[in-house]
Amino acid sequence: MAVCTGLIVANLYYCQPLIVLIANEFKIPEESAGTITYLTQAGYAIGLFFMVPLGDKIERKRQILMTTFATVIALLIAATAKSFLVLQIASLLIGITSIVPQLILPLAASLSAPDQRGKVVGTIMSGLLVGILLSRTLSGFIGQVLGWRSMFYIAAGICLLIFFVIQSKFPQNKPQFQGTYAQLIQSLFTLIKTQPVLREATVINVFSFAQFGAFWTTMVLLLSGKPFDFNSATIGLFGIVGASGALAAPLVGKLGDKGNSRIAVGYGCLLVLLSFVVFYFAIESVIGIAIGIVFIDIGIQGVHISNQTRVYSLLPEARNRLNTVFMSLTFLGTAAGSAYGLLLWKFGGWPAVTIGCMALSLLSLTIYGLTYKSKSKKAKAQID
Repeated sequence: MAVCTGLIVANLYYCQPLIVLIANEFKIPEESAGTITYLTQAGYAIGLFFMVPLGDKIERKRQILMTTFATVIALLIAATAKSFLVLQIASLLIGITSIVPQLILPLAASLSAPDQRGKVVGTIMSGLLVGILLSRTLSGFIGQVLGWRSMFYIAAGICLLIFFVIQSKFPQNKPQFQGTYAQLIQSLFTLIKTQPVLREATVINVFSFAQFGAFWTTMVLLLSGKPFDFNSATIGLFGIVGASGALAAPLVGKLGDKGNSRIAVGYGCLLVLLSFVVFYFAIESVIGIAIGIVFIDIGIQGVHISNQTRVYSLLPEARNRLNTVFMSLTFLGTAAGSAYGLLLWKFGGWPAVTIGCMALSLLSLTIYGLTYKSKSKKAKAQID
C-alpha cells in the first residue's frame, strides 16, 4: 500500500521541475507554465471532495481500480497534448484521478488495530512523501534527458502496472453507509459542523500545505535563474534531500498511538516556520536551501500525519468522509499556496515568497495556540 500510494501521488508533482521545459516548447512565460502546478492540485481537491466519500458507500478495492485506470488515460492525454490549453485540462484530470492514496489510507486504517493505526498511517504516509519528493528528482532527470512528454508516458506505464498489482494483492472492504450519494455529500458538512477536532486539524493543515505548495513551485524559478542556472535534472535532485523527512513518518505515527498527536502538530508548525527563516537567508546558498528543505519536510510530516491520525480516530464508520473534508481542503490549500507563491514571486521574488510564507506559519501557530487555550478553559470549567 505504501509503494502504490507513493507511485500514484507522484503524478501530482512530476510537472514541477518541467515548468521551464514546457514554457520553452509552448513559447509562454514560465509563470504561465507554472499554472499547471496549481491546476493539478485543484483537480486533486475536486477529486477528493466528490469521489473519495464514495469509499464509504461502494466497495473500496473496485473504486481504487477504476480510478487508477482513469489516471492512466489522463496521463496519456498530457503526454500527447498539442497545445498548452490541452495540457492544462489534462493536468486538472491528473489531479482529479490521482486520489487513490486517499482511498488507500482509509482502507488501511479500517484494516488496522486501534493501537497500531498511527504507525500504519505513518508507514503509508512515508511512502506517500517519498513519492512526492522523489517524483521531482525522477521528473527533472527524465525531462532533461528524454523531454517532458516522456515523463508522462512513463507515469502512465507505472500506473498501469500498479493497476494489476492492486487487482492481485489488495483485499476487498465492504462499505457501511446505506444512504444516497446526495446524503453522503451532505454528511460532509454535518461532519464539519459537529467535529471540532476535524475543523482544527484541517485549518492548520490548509495553512501548512499552502506554504509547502508555495515553496516547491517557486523554488524551481529560483534555482533555474541567477546565480544558480540549474537545469531540470539538477533541480529535481533537491527532492532527494526532502525525502529524508519521510524517515520521520513512522516515528510521528507512533507518537500518535501514544496519545501525543497534538504536541507533534505544534512542533511541526514551528519547524515549517524555521524552514522559511532559513530560506530567506539562503537566497544564494545551495546548502542553506538543502537544510531548509529538510526542516520543511519533517515539519510538514509532523503536522500532517499527526492531524490525520487524530481525524481517523473520530468516527470509524465515516473515515472516507472525514478524509475527504481533511484532504480536499488541505490540497485546496496547496493549490492556493502555489498560486500565492507565484504571485509573491512576481511581486518581490524569493524574499517576498519567504516572508509571505512566514506569515502563513504564524497564522498556523496562532490557530494552534488559540484552540489549545480554548480547550484548556473548557476543561477547567468542567472541573470547576
